[in-house]
Amino acid sequence: MRELVEKEIISGVVVPGRTAKHRQRTVTVNLAESPLGWLRSRGHVDARQFEAGERLRLDYETAALGPRVTMCWDSAPRAGRSGPPVGLDPALAQISAKRRFDAAIDAAGPGLSDILWRVVCACEGLGPAEKALGWPSRAGKLVLCLALDRVASHYGLR
Repeated sequence: MRELVEKEIISGVVVPGRTAKHRQRTVTVNLAESPLGWLRSRGHVDARQFEAGERLRLDYETAALGPRVTMCWDSAPRAGRSGPPVGLDPALAQISAKRRFDAAIDAAGPGLSDILWRVVCACEGLGPAEKALGWPSRAGKLVLCLALDRVASHYGLR
């Protein structure tokens, strides 16, 4: 999905003895792009790491581990329906996804799972994640790549 917006960038140039001159530029930003997708499109994350992150995020979303902002409006099952259910029961699919998610997070390890969860699952940018964890700038990308490598090995990706 693409949700493109034009954002204005203002850079101030101070000339001695004068007020600041501002040069205005715009940049197109995709608001629907995930931080992991952003890293992939710029070559900071390889295809294997990206696939591992997407699988982890799919398990996170399927397990419904994120906060809900409204009530669940799913329809109630109809009375009198007979026969075996088609596909996997939604409750069993959710439980199975939760188990896969927990196993992948455990495979990443305690020091790496924090940045993995923040960037991949919560879609928090690297900068805010580093700040929240008290890490120095640019340390998050290295740690995230290590975590994604472990998760990719856990999922058996090549």
